[in-house]
Amino acid sequence: MLKIGDFSKLSRISIRMLRHYDDIGLLVPNEVDSFTGYRYYLESQLPRAGQIQALKGMGFGLAMIGKILDKYDDPQELEHFLLLKMEELEEESREARRRMQVIDSTIRWLRKDGNMSGYEVTLKTMPKRYVASLRDVIPSYDCEGTLWQRMNDEIRSQNVRPAVPCYGLAIFHDEGFKESDVDVEVQSAVEGTYEDTEHVRFKTVEEVQIASATYKGGYDQLTKVNRAVADWVSENGYDYDGASFCIYHVSPYNAKTPDDLVTEVCYPVKKKEKR
Repeated sequence: MLKIGDFSKLSRISIRMLRHYDDIGLLVPNEVDSFTGYRYYLESQLPRAGQIQALKGMGFGLAMIGKILDKYDDPQELEHFLLLKMEELEEESREARRRMQVIDSTIRWLRKDGNMSGYEVTLKTMPKRYVASLRDVIPSYDCEGTLWQRMNDEIRSQNVRPAVPCYGLAIFHDEGFKESDVDVEVQSAVEGTYEDTEHVRFKTVEEVQIASATYKGGYDQLTKVNRAVADWVSENGYDYDGASFCIYHVSPYNAKTPDDLVTEVCYPVKKKEKR
């Protein structure tokens, strides 16, 4: 048998961690001296120690490692755990890339001027228009593309003619920001008249006065753009008057990279009533 120090050297697991593994039942010594408390291991336990180290290296937590070790000799079960971990790591990688884009955008913004002056806010009127509209609750804001796809699929058979400009936009109907289950409506101005489909409604939208700012690049700029619009609304004596929306002048479908996106952030407004 091996003393804990010798087993630690051979397994490349610290004595502290071996004691912890014993406490949680992950790697239990073959024998513990009842008088001294010394832990002794068998050479045959080294493969299990190696499996633990390998799974830790893949990013599995100790609780999950315990479950995997029970199925380690079943190739199909082991593959199932590994595929799930692969999906988790891919999602973490996507999130890391998104955060890196935010950091990169912030650095470029700071190097440019370090203030909000890069976003010019204007007051204008969106004209009355006839639109194709689809509104639904979607899991999150980044699922908006599914609405556009559904709308395009449902109206394709009617050979709908887009207006010029088409004012392709998304309206966010929730009262505030939501992490999930968001109420979003997509609209596109069209020429002619058409029959409603299962989910798409053709309707006339009245003109609306908006305060808006147009920016180029990824959605990581939205917070700064919203702040610029909010400052303008406050400084110029206006109140918000309806759901905010974004007009896509260069949409994700036409942009080759996030830097090619051109989005106009719009807030319906009205002049404050004098008291």
